[in-house]
Amino acid sequence: MTETAEITFNELLGSYRDAAPHRIDDAFHDLVDALWTDGAARPTAASAVPELIGALDSVDGDRRGYLLVLLGLLAEAEHPATDGPVATAVREGIDGYLDAARGATEPDAPLTLALLYLLAHFPTDRARILDATRHLGLDAPDRTRLERALDTLDEADPNIGRAWPSPAEWNISEAEREFDRRWIRALTPTQVRTTWDGDTRSVLATMGAKALWAQGNGKPAAAVDPSPHNLVVETNPRDLDPAAFERHREALKCPACRGSLTFDTTVARCGQCDAAYGITHGVLDLSQRLRPGAGKSDSSDDAEADVLQNAAVLAGIGFHYEQGMRPNFLRIMGRNWSGEVTPTDEDEYIAAHLWHRGGTVLDLAAAAGRWTAVVCEAVGTERVLALDLNEAMLYDLRSRLTEVPAVRGDALDLPFPDASLDAVNFWNALQAVPDAGRAIAEIGRCLRPGGTLTLMTFRWDDSPVYRYYQRSHHFPARPDGFVLFEIAEIKQWLDDAGLTIVAESYPGTFVFVTAERRPS
Repeated sequence: MTETAEITFNELLGSYRDAAPHRIDDAFHDLVDALWTDGAARPTAASAVPELIGALDSVDGDRRGYLLVLLGLLAEAEHPATDGPVATAVREGIDGYLDAARGATEPDAPLTLALLYLLAHFPTDRARILDATRHLGLDAPDRTRLERALDTLDEADPNIGRAWPSPAEWNISEAEREFDRRWIRALTPTQVRTTWDGDTRSVLATMGAKALWAQGNGKPAAAVDPSPHNLVVETNPRDLDPAAFERHREALKCPACRGSLTFDTTVARCGQCDAAYGITHGVLDLSQRLRPGAGKSDSSDDAEADVLQNAAVLAGIGFHYEQGMRPNFLRIMGRNWSGEVTPTDEDEYIAAHLWHRGGTVLDLAAAAGRWTAVVCEAVGTERVLALDLNEAMLYDLRSRLTEVPAVRGDALDLPFPDASLDAVNFWNALQAVPDAGRAIAEIGRCLRPGGTLTLMTFRWDDSPVYRYYQRSHHFPARPDGFVLFEIAEIKQWLDDAGLTIVAESYPGTFVFVTAERRPS
């Protein structure tokens, strides 16, 4: 650092040390901005690290936790490398970090969570770190996140795709592990390494988001889901009476020619162009992998080109998603570590806002059906059609909701005619599609005038550090990191789609919106 920069940083560090309690968060972000930006360390960071480490002994506990988070951010800035100049400088304080860990007494205290996040960046010290934290009795998710962050890739038998939200929440059978091995063997060494590094980043991002939130808010508390709809059932979908599809004849037109379809247990057939679409255990496949008069297309444009996508269709993914992945996703993306927004709140919003007039109500991106069940309660099962692109999810949904017909289809190209739907529930999914604006445009196209959309998604946090943690979840479908939204762009997409907002709420970084289709 130059002398001027050093003085400036020392002044920032002094301001942080002396900040009034209500100013600590702002002073922390001033420190961060001096050394780090958008995941990258600034050129002066390595030379400032010794001062940060030294400051740990001169600040009180509330301020120490923020500094530990900042040191973790800096150690992570060179990821996947763990021996770059900044990470090496941060690691110089390892003995002090370990002493602090040995002195910690509460596994979920804010300072403990900050220490765990920082220590997770030093895999070469794995044994020492696990020994220093063993007395804490960490709960299984926190313990296995730490263990996974400190692991190194076993190239002979890679274990990827099961790290987030924590390894503890993937209680898989040996048969499922063999399933993993089969699709992993199809990957190149580069794909394996990239996926491993993405898994690591996602685990670190969860630890960092939890630690940062805790510094200003106290111990996290998980939201409990008391709904009977949350119960896991055996994945055992059965065939469905064709009458369940017949009830939606106006919406279920042939995607090729918009002709009327007739249904039996295993096929839907167009009377106009003779196209045939398979039905398997109540799941009608109208995805673009099917062509008139044919089975699944062999075209490279239609098939899932990247074998990494297999990670999204793991056996039993629907219930893994609802029990572990989804609750953790809401804590991170919604900044919901206190459980301020509960599953019951979600249920009540849908029940209060999903208006309909007796026509087809689509649960879009329905996954395994936890919230499809709420839609059924709100409007009547006979009105509900579920859609998702992931057929494994839909088989879980069909196992849970035996009377609900399901469609395999794409949110970016909905297989429904214009103005054919009475209402659409699009819940916790806008952030999962590759083109959010197009998905909303498709909903607007398919809704009848006066039809309603209920939408739940997430916005970017105001803190650049927390936004970094939101973005730093690297899933197979999002290898470059996750993408959320600004409220203004969601409102613009809705307006462009002919939808007018009639109710809205933004707790934490959640977005709850109800919109109505304007007359054409």
